[in-house]
Amino acid sequence: MRSGILAVILVIVAVLGYMSIFIVNPTQQALVLQLGRIIDTKTEPGPYFKYPFIQNVVYMDKRILNLNMPPLEPISSDKKRLVVDAFARYKIINPVLFYQRVQNVPTANRRLSTLLQSSLRSELGRTSFAALVRDDRSGVMENIRRDVSANAAELGIEVIDVKIRRADLPDANSQAIYARMQTERQREATELRAQGEELARRIRSRADRDATVLVAEARRDSEITRGDGDAERNKIFAEAYGADPEFFAFYRSMLAYEEGLRAGDTSLVLSPDSSFFRYFKDPRGIAAPDAGNDNGGTGNTGTSSLTAQ
Repeated sequence: MRSGILAVILVIVAVLGYMSIFIVNPTQQALVLQLGRIIDTKTEPGPYFKYPFIQNVVYMDKRILNLNMPPLEPISSDKKRLVVDAFARYKIINPVLFYQRVQNVPTANRRLSTLLQSSLRSELGRTSFAALVRDDRSGVMENIRRDVSANAAELGIEVIDVKIRRADLPDANSQAIYARMQTERQREATELRAQGEELARRIRSRADRDATVLVAEARRDSEITRGDGDAERNKIFAEAYGADPEFFAFYRSMLAYEEGLRAGDTSLVLSPDSSFFRYFKDPRGIAAPDAGNDNGGTGNTGTSSLTAQ
């Protein structure tokens, strides 16, 4: 009988001991409630004691939590409708205030989502589309984080970060913008082609002018060179003639015979007493005096006709 009572007492003590001990993990923080009223906060990991039946423990996550939002469609400062996909990360820094205001994480997510949407609409309403997607995206996200964190402090929450995954235009607006961008690129291409054609015409005109100048200068130089050559040739001929006039006259006559009596259909009508044939009559080239007057290359002694065969 006594052993049975002792066993019951041991069981009761074990149950009371089990109900009096609670353990806080490193990823948790706990509130000790007595009849619904907060009497203690446990933020460090380890085992703790509480009064059974009249006290209970509420655990809260100590880690950084994520808040995913559905796509939002705010309007930017340049009157463009955007499709924004954002998320936030936060943690519970004041478990007492968190429990008093929202009590649990799902409720906190709903409250925080409302704050984030309001801050996003407000900040993006002051920001242009270009600043959001290119110029100052990090600054916009930091402004949103500070605004949400200031409002979330009343819930015992600290907002660690706010990120905008995607910020695009709606499909209809995107197509219109793409069409306008294509038109602008085509206009720029047309202007570039026109400028290129103008530059090409200038280059061709300059090249034609330079070519004309070069050809004219080359012709001038060639004429000068040819004139110098002719002068030098005449000088040489004059010197040769002065050195031996008889031989020079003979040489010139031989050249005239070679050119004038070349085979062909050329006919020469000359006076037999013409000086052209003086070397045929006399090797020294002394022409006989004309017998009578010489009229137009013919004399009284008759004419001679030669045909080069």
